[in-house]
Order: sequence, then structure tokens, then C-alpha cells
Amino acid sequence: MYKSLKSIAKRILPKQLLQNNEFFFRKLISLKYKGNNYQCNICDFKLKHFIELDDKDLLCPRCGSRSRTRRLYKTLLDTDALNGTVLHFSPPRALSEKFKKLDNLNYYSSDFENEFIADYNYDITAIASESDFYDLIICYHVLEHIEDDIKAMSELYRVLKPNGICFIQTPFKVGDIYEDSSITSKEARKIAFGQDDHVRVYSIIGLQNRLESVGFKVNIKTFDKDTDDAFGLKAETVFIVKK
Repeated sequence: MYKSLKSIAKRILPKQLLQNNEFFFRKLISLKYKGNNYQCNICDFKLKHFIELDDKDLLCPRCGSRSRTRRLYKTLLDTDALNGTVLHFSPPRALSEKFKKLDNLNYYSSDFENEFIADYNYDITAIASESDFYDLIICYHVLEHIEDDIKAMSELYRVLKPNGICFIQTPFKVGDIYEDSSITSKEARKIAFGQDDHVRVYSIIGLQNRLESVGFKVNIKTFDKDTDDAFGLKAETVFIVKK
């Protein structure tokens, strides 16, 4: 039902109208899912079940959060990292709307490709910001899109305050990083890297080595699927790096 309604809405309604009224439409759709088996920890909606997407991820019908977004929010709270000046790349709307309302945050949202609603469009390889400026940076599912990822990592290091913290996540594979600059077409990139706008697939150790090469201290958190999966969380790996 959800996928059918979304497809119809995209065909008949202007993109701007959908964006401006996203939460209203989601509120209507989510009524079908209302229950007491699960709860989204971002919007607090209680539901019978999450929506299972084609990639088996679990979507909250009320706020549109994926499992990785709910895990990120839980981890930010658990580590008491939500303080000070925050830079958030490609921000899911469920989080950006929540963060903007927090009085203890000076929140900067950025999206270079205009795929997300954000206040800035910083180039991650040349961030228009002074050095040592941010207490917290969130860089989720961004680096696999960036051709010069070492330059991007160096910029993240530059603009992060000493003792600042950066949360990073990408898709991962076993073995070495796989990248090939000769693969440029969307079709070939989708076959090689899993998505037509990706330029590599990281391995965990490969990403660690690159982050350490620009100066970061790396802490890798691997989460199993929680035994109490009331929040619809999945097994995943998160990099928590410090300057």
C-alpha cells in the first residue's frame, strides 16, 4: 500500500507540494499502521509494524525514518553527543526538523545535490567554514559518493573542533575497498558499487585506515540487531571518530 500511494503521489503532485506537506501526508498514511507493537524513537509514533522496503530496511510511516536514522539518533543520545555547533550532511528530514528545535544546538544542515532539505550546500571537499568550528559532525552515507574522499576526510578533520566528534557511516563489504575511477556510467556504477551515484564500496578496515591517515582517532561500533527491537533497529556498523 505504502509504495503504491507514494508512486501515485509522485506522479500527480508537484515535488514542492509534497515537500511542504510531507508530514501531513505521512500522518494520514500512518493511521493504518497505528498500534502498540513498536515505536519510532524519533517521532514517538506507536505502530503495529514498520514498513518493510525493497532492501528489507524498516521505515517509519509517520516520520519517514529508516532504521539507520533511528540507530543514529539513539547513539547520539546514548553518547551525549548532541551539544554545541553541529554540521549535518544530507540530513534526513525526521532528524533535521527535530534538531532545529533543540535550544542547545547551533545546527547547520547541508546538502550539495539538493536531494535533502537543508540550509546550506557545502562542498564536503572544500567546506566553506573556518577551522575548528564544529563540536559535532554527522556524515552518514556521503563519503561513498565522493570521488576525492581523502580530501573530504581532511576537510571534516579541519572544521571539527579539537576533541570534537564525527559520526560516519557508509555501506561496507568484506575485504578491501573496491573503487575504479574508470567506471563512470550510472549503469556500470550500480552494478559495481550497488548504487548508480556511488563511486566505491568501503571495507571497515579500509575506511578506518583512510580516516586515520588524515589524523582522526577512530572508534568502531558494531551493533547487532537488538534483542528488544521495538525501535525497528538493524545490525550495522558506525564510525565514531575524534580529532
